[in-house]
Amino acid sequence: MSLSHHHIRTTVETYLARQPDERPQLGGLLDALDRPTDIASRSTFTGHITCGAIVVDQLGRVLHVLHLASGKVLPPGGHTQPADESLAAAALRELHEETGIPPQAVTPWPGYETVPLDIDIHDIDARPGKGEPGHVHFDLRFLFRLHTGTEPEVVLQEEEVGGIEWRPVDRVTSPSLRNKLIKLTPAVEPATANASALIYNDRGEYLLHLRDYFPGQIWEPGMWSLLGGGRELQDATLKHTVRRELAEEAGLHIADLTPFGIEEATDDAGATVPIAIYAGRWNGDPRELRLTEGVMLAWFAPDDLHRLRIAPTTSDLVRRHAASHTVGTSCASPRIGASPKDERRPAAPHGTVPNVIGVHLYLERPDGTVLFGLRHPDSEFAPSTWHLLAGHCERESATTCLIREAQEEAGLLIQPQDIELVHVIHHIDQAGDQPRMGVVFRVQTWTGEPELREPNKCTQWKFWDPTALPEDLVPYTRVAIEGILADRLYSEAGWA
Repeated sequence: MSLSHHHIRTTVETYLARQPDERPQLGGLLDALDRPTDIASRSTFTGHITCGAIVVDQLGRVLHVLHLASGKVLPPGGHTQPADESLAAAALRELHEETGIPPQAVTPWPGYETVPLDIDIHDIDARPGKGEPGHVHFDLRFLFRLHTGTEPEVVLQEEEVGGIEWRPVDRVTSPSLRNKLIKLTPAVEPATANASALIYNDRGEYLLHLRDYFPGQIWEPGMWSLLGGGRELQDATLKHTVRRELAEEAGLHIADLTPFGIEEATDDAGATVPIAIYAGRWNGDPRELRLTEGVMLAWFAPDDLHRLRIAPTTSDLVRRHAASHTVGTSCASPRIGASPKDERRPAAPHGTVPNVIGVHLYLERPDGTVLFGLRHPDSEFAPSTWHLLAGHCERESATTCLIREAQEEAGLLIQPQDIELVHVIHHIDQAGDQPRMGVVFRVQTWTGEPELREPNKCTQWKFWDPTALPEDLVPYTRVAIEGILADRLYSEAGWA
């Protein structure tokens, strides 16, 4: 099955949100996306997608290959294939096939994990011998950086590639690509290719994984450690890596994972291995998880770690996180400025779980259509899915949060007197996740037109008829909209 039309369109629209001036010159691509043909298939001769890998080494040089079919020196790249899971993955596959450089030898340039650095449209000459008429390539070029100290062995795809060349940026063959690379801010070498999850609950405990005792076969055999693993081809970012590892090793899905830092561990050969640590809250029972690797999962308090066979780096990591993070009422440090009365307040009853408060904007035009945003494909929550403009309450009232989020995300100005409560939904993604209370406010009068103020979160605003919503809509949002249309003030979603 080819890459989905939706994935390609979302990627292109995300690119155009960063490069709005290029919309006119990409008109042919946008027109092709409006046609019912399969734009990912190389047999679509009205124009189809190709993917290129822009690889930058430690000296700032860019990898080029001699393409035998065209006789041109270009960055590696080519057609997509049905097995490709994403456009960026297609670029990595082409890099490997044409040069032998494995995906593990490179890392996506920060900020460009799922968004191309450049999109180029060029004509391809007819090849009568292969029955191919002249056609157009829409080339999406993804940016990668070669790991420091890496000298991968080059194995050319002899039938297609005649040689390679590392060119300085000012000699990059494509003018548009050259200009973008010259303007690009140098990035810190993203050498980390491993990620682990530091999972904690509201009792101040941490989830640890007892590894199998297979000396010489696995890392840290028979020791308690964090869930995690190495980046694979389909992982656009290390956050994708840790999410995949949680799902594969334990069937665990955590909505909110935040970077905590980079830790250095030592492998069996004595080499230093950097590991990206992502922290997330979960309050479930590990005995109910589907463990596919290791012996067991269990909760441990930081004060009990000395009783375990655990690496000092892991133990130190847990203790540092516990010392720096308020995990729940019962173990929270006194707030800055808290009164003695506050400090003497008793802990919450056992089993009490904080609920996240989220506000949602039901922005309704006179014709009854309502504003929805298409979430970024790299979003932590509901990627490439439509959702109401929304945000989490900080230290503020719900209406203040709504006004702030509307301004920050879409440039809309809303007055407090124009806000009307229309629905409340108490929802949870799945058992063990943190419960959430969604408050939906209707606004029918405002100032401004929706703008993409945060293109890294939302790639498109669109007004939809609430009775004919898109299929790719956040599930609890659909429940809330159905409640509003039925004049119900309250709904629940996700609870058993």
